[in-house]
Amino acid sequence: MEHSDSPTVLPQVARLVARSGDLKSELVAFAHSPRFARRLDARLEEAADRLGFLDEALVIETIDHFVLQHRLADGSSVLERFTAQRRPPLSEDERAMLLGWREVVEAVFEVQDCEGDAVVLHNLLDDLLYRVHSNLGRRALGKLSTGMFVAGRIVPVHPDTDAWLVTGNLTTYPPGDGPQLAQLAVQALTAHPQLLRRNPEMLRKAWEMQAEARADFIEVFGTDMLVLNPGEAAVRMREYHRHRQDKALAEIGDETPAQAINGRPSLDELSSLPEELCDADTVAVIFDETEGLCYYADFGHLDALFTDPALVRDRAYLSRLREYLNDDSVAPVVIRRLVQRHPDNADAVFRALLRKPTFAWERDGEELLRRRKAKHFAHERLPSVTPVGARLAELLRTQGKKRR
Repeated sequence: MEHSDSPTVLPQVARLVARSGDLKSELVAFAHSPRFARRLDARLEEAADRLGFLDEALVIETIDHFVLQHRLADGSSVLERFTAQRRPPLSEDERAMLLGWREVVEAVFEVQDCEGDAVVLHNLLDDLLYRVHSNLGRRALGKLSTGMFVAGRIVPVHPDTDAWLVTGNLTTYPPGDGPQLAQLAVQALTAHPQLLRRNPEMLRKAWEMQAEARADFIEVFGTDMLVLNPGEAAVRMREYHRHRQDKALAEIGDETPAQAINGRPSLDELSSLPEELCDADTVAVIFDETEGLCYYADFGHLDALFTDPALVRDRAYLSRLREYLNDDSVAPVVIRRLVQRHPDNADAVFRALLRKPTFAWERDGEELLRRRKAKHFAHERLPSVTPVGARLAELLRTQGKKRR
């Protein structure tokens, strides 16, 4: 992140930060109006514990998420409605500022520095620096000091500046909590790889790591796809992860093997299949170039169907294919793989499934996938392998040493 000290930028930031407090108050009041009250109450009920209790911090976080990110029935947000309907109309700068708040960055940060009325926070997830202000003034950030950690949400002050603004609460942690917070950061990155989008270098590295992992898979098995029973699949995946581990150890010169693997998942953990696959007749393990490493239950049934289209007379086979086609968690690549393995039989199978005697995969297949798997095509594809920045890696190593 580049800091700008030009006199034309800093006064604008100060003015917008000061103005943001009033506008945020108006925005929250707008969200509490009768038109949104039922939806907001539902979000608060979902956030409450079993006894219906919500502490103040969780209330603020839930309202903030509802105002900035929750999608209403028409696809718009409360923020977008407010920006369009506010009277008198917002100025151009105010409108740009509020619409910029759609870009929420939620993360675990380490305090790098305190600079006047702002703090510089290092995002452990995307490995970027953010110069952060508060619309409550410097006193709201006064409890922060270099080396502390904070968890919270920030938004841009304005698209034309590199300044950011606290939205909601900041939860503070002492420096000694860094290793435990690093574990939470890794879990967040693994579950939400889109968090890397703001750092093109990290995203590029992720694609490179995925390509290398796929190349290792092909080196071990001679293919990027296995169809096995669950027990066999677990054994073969252990072979793969052992190969990866041995390769990584060979590249480490200054650590003993025990030190290098300490704190990392064990081979058993890496090779175990998702619980829902353990009772499947067969499991397809596919390491796709884009989708990454994926597991699919009962793929053998579908492969048999495409091998012998006469099986369309058995409703169980067609029902399984229909589930694959309609399940958002099943990537289109799986259907494409079935067609690629049995190109001469695909038309017959889909004609029976869809009851469309003129269906032709070559002409109609991609349209079918885009229609049935619209959610998949609506989102940018991201790598399934997630890199970590140098500081996050350092904190993870510290946590590993504590476990020894």
